[in-house]
This record gives sequence, C-alpha cells and structure tokens, in this order.
Amino acid sequence: MNKLRSVAIVVIALLWLAPTYLILVNSFTATDDYDGTVAWFPRGTALLENMAAAMDAANLGPAMLHSLLYAVVAGVLAVLVAALAGFVLTVVPGRGKVFWFWLIYAGSLFPAQAFLRPLFTGYADTGLYNTHLGLYLIYIATCIPFSFFIVRNHMITLPREIAEAAQLDGAGWWTVFGRFYLPLSRSALAAAFIFQFVWVWNELLFGITLSYGEGVRPVMAALAGLQSTYGTVGPPVILAGALLVSLPTVIVFLAFQRVFASTLSTRI
Repeated sequence: MNKLRSVAIVVIALLWLAPTYLILVNSFTATDDYDGTVAWFPRGTALLENMAAAMDAANLGPAMLHSLLYAVVAGVLAVLVAALAGFVLTVVPGRGKVFWFWLIYAGSLFPAQAFLRPLFTGYADTGLYNTHLGLYLIYIATCIPFSFFIVRNHMITLPREIAEAAQLDGAGWWTVFGRFYLPLSRSALAAAFIFQFVWVWNELLFGITLSYGEGVRPVMAALAGLQSTYGTVGPPVILAGALLVSLPTVIVFLAFQRVFASTLSTRI
C-alpha cells in the first residue's frame, strides 16, 4: 500500500512539474532559433537574454516593485485585521459569533467575477480607478476572509485560561490580544501571510480591470501585456518573462517552508 502511494505521488509530481519543465526548457531557445515546435531538451543558452528582453518589452521592473508592495502591505494588514477579528470571535464574550464568522468567511466563497462590474463602476465614480490606493484596498479586502479562517482556527486551539489569567492580573482585551494571542499565533500568522503574498503576487483579474497605467499596474498585468506582443518578441521571451516573475513566490515558499508546513499539519 505504501509503495503504491509512493508511486502515485511520484506520478502526480511529474505531471505537475511537466508544464514548468517545458517552460524552462523552451525559454533557453533564442528567439531567432525558435521554429514553432516544442523542445523537450534545451536548444540554446539564451535564458538570461530572453529574460532581459522580457524586462525591457513589458517594463517588468517597476511592475514587480508594485506587486511586491501590494503583496507585502495587503498581506500584513489583512492578516492583522483577520487576527483581530479571530480574537474577538474566539475569546471576547458576545453573541452572534456564528453569524459574524460566516459573514466574514463568505468573502472567500463568492467568485470575484460576481462583483467585478459594480466594483469597476464604483472605482470609476470615486477616483480610485488606476490608483495605488484602489489596488491596496481591493487586495486587503479580498485577503481578509481566508486569513481570518486560518488565524481563527488556530486561536480556537489556544487555552482560554490564558485570557482569564491575564485578566485576573488586570490586563485589558487589547493587552491580551497584543501580548499573548499575537505572539502565540505567529505560525498561523506567517502561514496566512504566505498564502496572501502569493495570491496578490499572482493576481491578474483585478490588476487588468482596475488599472492600466505602467505606474500602477501589477506584474501579472504587465506580463499579460507582454503576451499581446507575441508576434514581436516571440514565445521564448514570454516564457522567460513568466519564469522571471515566478521567482519571488518560489523564494518566499523556500524561505518559509518549515513554518508553512508545520502550521498546515498541526494547527489549521
């Protein structure tokens, strides 16, 4: 049984990695040498040249900086708001906790396409369209529900005696939250931040709908613009650009993989 499971895992991993392998191999081909067929082995050494061409053609440098700021700021603020909401619904006495849980968590259940048109109209009417503030707001708002789900599920596992003991010593709710529950929830907060960082970095729909200028648009919107120049720059340059913009998420996962794996296996 264990052998069969191992074989299944290897097969699934190979199928999962096959598209990434093809992107990597074909991005080594120089644009002038590309003949339209899929290469299963490297046909050149033009990966760095293709990445540089993608950077110039789509102006990916500023777009990557924008996405980095969107992902970090939205991830941090969304996780903090989610932690506060999770604390209130798990520790602070009150009524209607089930209602508030489902109201907040429902934000992660509805598809973005359902409210995209009224969102676009509202942004256009209020001057938030094609602004950094507009993208910060939508990314923070969309990141809160799932972060809330992760952090709240972790806080449920913490002993209630922590808050009761702190209150007997005269601590208020803000002190209990800031000095006890936040430090004890570091692994869940880190896992939630990683999820939201990767989601914001890879987000395309809001990026192309709520922005158009190079001074605002995120990196995936810039990469989508590069694909529109398919006939000019060539497929190897587009594939190299896709690899380039994927590197930050890989680095984040490698840097926080232990925290991420331990949190998923023990707390969530």
